[in-house]
Amino acid sequence: MIIVVRHGRTEANASGLLLGRADPPLDDLGRAQADAIARVLTGVVRVVASPLRRAQETAAALGLPVETDERWIELDYGEWDERPIAEIPAAAWTTWRDDPSFRPPGGETLGELNRRVRAACADLAAEPLDGDVVVVTHVSPLKSAVAWALEVHEELSWHLFVAPGSITRIDRRDDRCVLLSFNEVAHLR
Repeated sequence: MIIVVRHGRTEANASGLLLGRADPPLDDLGRAQADAIARVLTGVVRVVASPLRRAQETAAALGLPVETDERWIELDYGEWDERPIAEIPAAAWTTWRDDPSFRPPGGETLGELNRRVRAACADLAAEPLDGDVVVVTHVSPLKSAVAWALEVHEELSWHLFVAPGSITRIDRRDDRCVLLSFNEVAHLR
C-alpha cells in the first residue's frame, strides 16, 4: 500500500499563508502531529519524502531511513509563496481553478505538478513491496496522488481539503489503484 501523509503543521500553515517552496520547520503542534502519525503507521518498510524541511521532519518521526524524492515537493507558488491567500486577486483564483495551465507569477502550473506526481506514483506502484511505503509530502502533491489513484484530472484538487498531519491510503488491486481512505485525522485527536 502507498500511504500518503501531509506533513505536520508549520507557523505559516497556521497563519493561512500559501506555503510552496519556502522551507519553515514544523511548529510544536506539527511535531506532535508527526509523533501521532508515527504511532498509528505500522508495517512500514519504506519512507519517501519531499526535500522540504517540514516533510523531512515529519518523515523522520517514523524512525526509518528517509529517501528524498524531489517529485514530491510542494507546488511552486512563485511570487505568491508565503503570502496570505486573501492577498491573491480573486480573478487570478478564478483563472487558476478553471485552467490547469495557469501559472502563478514565477511559479508552476497544476498540470506540471500533476505530471511529476503521477510519475512518482507510477514508479511506486510498479515496485514490488513487502509492506507499506509512506510518502510524506504536501497538500498539492497529495491531491495529485489522489487524482492519479482515481484516474481523474487535476481539477479535482480544488474540491479536496487535506489537513496537516492527515493520512491517505492508496492500495493496488490487480492492475489499478483503489483509494482506501482520504484525509484521516482521528490519530491527531
